[in-house]
Amino acid sequence: MNNRLLSFFLTPLLVAGCQAQSQPLPKSERLGPEKVAAIAERIDSQYPKLLSELRSQMLDTVVRSLDEMVFIEGGEFEMGDFGAPCDFDQTNMGTWPYGYEPDELCPITGSYDDDHLHKVRLSSYYLASYQTRLGAFDLFRTSQGLPLFDAEYRKRKDLAGEFDSNKPAPPKEWQEAKDYCLWLGQLSGYPIDLPTEAQWEYAARNRGQYVQFPTDTGSLDYGRNIPRDEDTEIHPVGQFAPNPLGLYDMAGNATDWVNDWYGPDYYRDSPVDNPQGPTAGTQKIRRGSNYFESGWQSANTVRRWADKPEQDGYYPGTSFRCAIQLDQKL
Repeated sequence: MNNRLLSFFLTPLLVAGCQAQSQPLPKSERLGPEKVAAIAERIDSQYPKLLSELRSQMLDTVVRSLDEMVFIEGGEFEMGDFGAPCDFDQTNMGTWPYGYEPDELCPITGSYDDDHLHKVRLSSYYLASYQTRLGAFDLFRTSQGLPLFDAEYRKRKDLAGEFDSNKPAPPKEWQEAKDYCLWLGQLSGYPIDLPTEAQWEYAARNRGQYVQFPTDTGSLDYGRNIPRDEDTEIHPVGQFAPNPLGLYDMAGNATDWVNDWYGPDYYRDSPVDNPQGPTAGTQKIRRGSNYFESGWQSANTVRRWADKPEQDGYYPGTSFRCAIQLDQKL
């Protein structure tokens, strides 16, 4: 009798468990079914107490993130401010050095410690084609037992659009961006981290070419490959044409945190092979530009933006994208 009762009570739990295991796995454009299943098992083993719906969302996020990675073949380039004509046409840049001798060109930026050209040689790597989405960042925080940021504002109808899940995630601290990328790596089994500053610039410049703006043409076509200057709203990721490598929003909308500490003289001391930035510092580096800056002044490929790694709030206009630090294709 007791065994029959025990069987009666356990059967629904076993059925529920079987149903959870038998749910179809997401299809991947890059990963085989075995790899997706391995990621699912890793999520289940690391987060057994999370609702199955959340674990399913985590799996979808990891698979989507890997599918959206762009493989960037490594190479050698001159990193830093390579110069532009003093009277350049931002809408029709042409090809560097634009008919001038390089020493006749004017600096692209003012004083951003980027004027020392130096040779850099990078191994191949992957870089996310999109900045991390706010919805994925929310999921990460939830998985860590953290509350949603700015939860009190999300209840307001007039601010609902500010928390669109497809807008760039705005971390309050640089460490949150890094932790998100490491979390993706932990769940996927791949070495995922923030990109280095050199990796970001190499990719923005279409594998190190002398390109002033990280757009599909190297020029600014407002409203098509970069937001208009008068557009003061953060857009969902991927609304404008990508650069030739397939990377979206490398300028305009939001900046990207990178892994490096900032050092004003680092370009003079940088090693040639896979530079990682200074070993310590007080500021981290952001690259790109954001929605409240003028495109032609700030959307170039060489500007370095040193900033304190802890901000006062979760401000739009600052985001990040992850990289797979792997020199071979998945």
